[in-house]
Amino acid sequence: MSDETERVRTPNPAGRGAGYPEFLAHTADPEAGAPGAKPAAGPGSNGEGNTDVRNVIECLLLARGGPVRLEEMRRVLDVGEAELIATLAALQVEYAGRGLQIQEVAQGYQLCTRPEYAAYVQRLLRVGELEPLTRATLDVLAIVAYRQPVTRAEIDAIRGVQSVHHLVKLEERRLINQVGRRPGPGRPILYGTTEGFLRYFGLKDLSALPQIGDHEFSTVLAPPRP
Repeated sequence: MSDETERVRTPNPAGRGAGYPEFLAHTADPEAGAPGAKPAAGPGSNGEGNTDVRNVIECLLLARGGPVRLEEMRRVLDVGEAELIATLAALQVEYAGRGLQIQEVAQGYQLCTRPEYAAYVQRLLRVGELEPLTRATLDVLAIVAYRQPVTRAEIDAIRGVQSVHHLVKLEERRLINQVGRRPGPGRPILYGTTEGFLRYFGLKDLSALPQIGDHEFSTVLAPPRP
C-alpha cells in the first residue's frame, strides 16, 4: 500500500460543520415551491431512465461527506440493488474526467477528490498541518489491523517495546478503537481498526490488505503520500 495516495474527502455537513446551515439555506425545500405547483415526482419517474436516481445519489454522497452504504441508498431511493449498482457504475464513468471521483471504500461509496489534486485541497484545508504518523505508530497500526482483536500486551510482545503512546495516538486519529475485553485475568482491552482506517488507506474492506508473513508488520503499511 505504499503507493496509496491520500484522498481528501468532501467536508461533512451532517450536523458537524459550521457550514451546514448555509448548505441547507441554498438547498430547495422539497415541501415548498410555487403556489399551485405539483409535488415533485419520485426518482426515475420522469420518463428519462435513471437520471433522477443519479442526481439523488450525488446529493446523498455530498451531504454525507463520507461513505454511504448501498442499503442506505436503497432505503432512500426505493430502487433495486442491480439498478443502484449500475447507476453508480455509470456515475463513476461520468466522473472519470473530473476532479472528483466516486470511490468504493469502507463498505460504501464516497465522493472524494482525485489524489492528483490533493495538494491543492490541502492548501485550503491545511490538512498537511496534521502530525504525520511515525514509522513506529504505523507498525502498531499494522499489528492491530492484522491481529485484531488484539491486546496491548500482545502488541508489545510482537514489537518488544511498549506501545501505549502509539495506541493513544491512533485512537486520537480514529484509526483504531476499543472493541471489547478479553476474558481472563485483568480483562485486557481489545483493539481493532475503524472505518476511518479503511478510508485513510483507501481500502474497500480488510480483505484488501496485502498478505504478509507472521512478522512483516514493520513494512506493510505506509502513510498515503500528500
